Amino acid sequence: MRRWLRLAVLLLIVGVVLYPLIWMIGTAFKSPEEIAGNIGLIPEKFTPGNFTGGWQKFDISFGRFFLNSAMVAGLTVVGNVVSCLLAAYALGRLKFRGRGLWFAIMIGTLLLPGHVLIIPQYILFKTLGWVGGDWPYLPLLVPHFLATEAFFVFLMVQFMRGIPRELDEAATIDGASPYKIFQHVILPLSRPALVTTAIFSFIWTWNDFFRQLVYLSDLRDYTVPVALTLFIDSTSESSVGPMFAMSLLSLVPVFLFFVAFQRMLVEGINTSGLKG
Repeated sequence: MRRWLRLAVLLLIVGVVLYPLIWMIGTAFKSPEEIAGNIGLIPEKFTPGNFTGGWQKFDISFGRFFLNSAMVAGLTVVGNVVSCLLAAYALGRLKFRGRGLWFAIMIGTLLLPGHVLIIPQYILFKTLGWVGGDWPYLPLLVPHFLATEAFFVFLMVQFMRGIPRELDEAATIDGASPYKIFQHVILPLSRPALVTTAIFSFIWTWNDFFRQLVYLSDLRDYTVPVALTLFIDSTSESSVGPMFAMSLLSLVPVFLFFVAFQRMLVEGINTSGLKG
């Protein structure tokens, strides 16, 4: 009885968690009239035309917004992985004066809400001519190539501290420089941490709305989260179905990216990267 009771509680929790997703999937296939009058999960009449209508809703194909999001998310992943790995190697493995102070300052930045920094960052990027220029993605991409994501730096530092320093000492005895140690010792063993950083960077950037709304003003430059807001205005009540259809499609890249690297994500969180 206890086992069946636990199973029932777990199924109830799963149902509550998945209800919004199931409701969104059902709404993506409902007609405008049914959306307004039917609160059920399963549509009475399937309307696959919501996907075609949403894809061709604007003067620009919705695929352009997917390409913009993929470019921003992909370059953000590259920037975070490369820059945070180098910063973590310096803070976690190298010895230099003031290392503890710089690490404490970096951790202290985690206490600042991201929205507090929006205004000074906007003023800085505006002064540099990056806002509204020919390449509007610079404010969204450049900071990630400068190791500004303290969470990922901290994650990699803690991961590298679990790697025995005897490996560094053995490589040093063999004549390896710090660069060679990084290339042949630290980098191969840090793959789980790199994958974890890549997954979270991709998901957070793909779903980011506020920062992209602040810096992107041209329709051709919009990403998927910003473009979804275009379906809702004072005259577009009938666009709710296409909006949910495009929202459902926007979940596919995140789901596939997570499934592809799920095993490495778990390994990066639960292990130190050493076996045998």
